[in-house]
Amino acid sequence: MSTSVVVLAGGLSHERDVSLRSGRRIAQFLREADFSVKVIDVDANLLANLSELKPDVVWPLVHGAAGESGALQDLLQLLGLPFVGTTADGARLASRKSVAKSIIKANRIPTPDFALLPQTLFRQLGAKGILEAVESSLSLPIAVKPDDGGSALGVTLVSDAADLPAAMVNCFAYSDDALMEKVVEGTEVAISVVDTGDGPVALPPVEILTDGPYDYDARYNAGRTEYFTPARLDDDVLETACATAVSVHQVLGLRHVSRTDLIVDADGTPWVLDINVAPGMTETSLFPQAATAGPGRQIYADLVTAALA
Repeated sequence: MSTSVVVLAGGLSHERDVSLRSGRRIAQFLREADFSVKVIDVDANLLANLSELKPDVVWPLVHGAAGESGALQDLLQLLGLPFVGTTADGARLASRKSVAKSIIKANRIPTPDFALLPQTLFRQLGAKGILEAVESSLSLPIAVKPDDGGSALGVTLVSDAADLPAAMVNCFAYSDDALMEKVVEGTEVAISVVDTGDGPVALPPVEILTDGPYDYDARYNAGRTEYFTPARLDDDVLETACATAVSVHQVLGLRHVSRTDLIVDADGTPWVLDINVAPGMTETSLFPQAATAGPGRQIYADLVTAALA
């Protein structure tokens, strides 16, 4: 009898559609590898469905806070179900950008300067003085982004102080906490890391080239973005960037699979921007491009096998 896998996709986050597309694609790859696969939504029937299906392995591909905050991983651990991906502890550390960046910074891994400002602070103190302090200390341009969530939802690059208030409104539509991050200019690179039992290994870095911000539309609608795998950087720079992604995976205590997004500056220094513990798996997502250039589709089967170990 073949190994049975339940892929969890959907949920109620802003990234529901991306999650469903990721889930269907992973299910296709696993079926090609002779696994028995069922894709189910994360809804009120989840526990009943898991109880009925009794899968050998679960692969949670729910994006955003609903799937990457550690709560879903806690539930799977409570149910005693093996699953692909990091444990609840690792997910909690990685899903909050400010927490992850603080840990990374403490481990002397470069990450841009930042400040975390909750919506409640603006209500108590007023926006004007806070935004003036941000502009003075971090200096423009800055990236305003939700402290949790992904797919660049709620993210705004601000070069003009007059645009800061609108950026805050956009951010607070997706999170109660805004991360104000100094912009580092350079080459945008995503590096996926896998560990199927022999230690974490970086897949070929993917370079991202857009004619504007790498926002939601640029990520999931073909045509706006060019990708180069491996990234068009010197070998020593690529080696440093890959080592950085592996270090991030290790210091955050991640498991099986992660993706670290970086900016490589003109001096070849990779600056960590974000960490994903449930990377997108759609046709335009970065992890599948790295897998295609590296180990190929076999990596998906190997990750399921690792979850069973």
